[in-house]
Amino acid sequence: MNDWDWFIKQFAILSEIDLTAYKRPQMERRINSFMRTNNAASYKNFVELLKSDKDTYRRFIEHITINVSEFFRNPNHWDILENEIVPSLYSDTKVLKVWSAGCSTGEEPYSLCILFKERFGAKIETVLATDLDRDVMERASIGLYNEKAYLTVPAAFRSRYFHKEGDYYRISDDIKKMVQFKHQNLLKDDFPRNCDLILCRNVVIYFTEETKQVLYKKFAGALKPGGVLFIGSTEQIFQPKDIGLKSIATFFYQKNK
Repeated sequence: MNDWDWFIKQFAILSEIDLTAYKRPQMERRINSFMRTNNAASYKNFVELLKSDKDTYRRFIEHITINVSEFFRNPNHWDILENEIVPSLYSDTKVLKVWSAGCSTGEEPYSLCILFKERFGAKIETVLATDLDRDVMERASIGLYNEKAYLTVPAAFRSRYFHKEGDYYRISDDIKKMVQFKHQNLLKDDFPRNCDLILCRNVVIYFTEETKQVLYKKFAGALKPGGVLFIGSTEQIFQPKDIGLKSIATFFYQKNK
């Protein structure tokens, strides 16, 4: 067994994260960069460091899970969601079941709640928001954002849904209570069922092609007939019909009814 294979086996035991599902060149570069920064001379030294230093372990998990998010990311896609996708979903049901997968620091599920409250009278079940990184989910559940993140919120919504606390801005309680945060490993854990809308954006790009197909199939299985999967701006599902989906707009796929 070579050093890399040994490391990913040991890390899987430590973290329950399977690095073989990720694209190796990208992941190896990120890991080796982190090792150099933390003066780990070998994979063996690095595993020992992760086991003995909880802060380093936490920072490493955050480093490899690549948490990048903003409110209403790619606004033109949110326009399609608001004006085309969601109204069509309401033609079949009165209350939507919504899941934000890979929610990172919470900007996406909170954006969803603001959209549903503003435009659709909040006719949704609690938005399920899941992520692999427990620390970013804890930050998300607090709902406190710096000015850079705050300024990605459309100006019309800022004063209604945020209040200033020092140099930060806190999401309002009526939006926060609409979200249920839950830890989830997409590669191992069960998916919710009968979702009307799933957002998984800019998450699967870091996985191998084989893992992507497995995940897209699982997302299709998590949708109810007629439900919609909303993916990221750098992603595409090839041959969606093979997993029971069809493209209804760029980055939006609907499960066959």
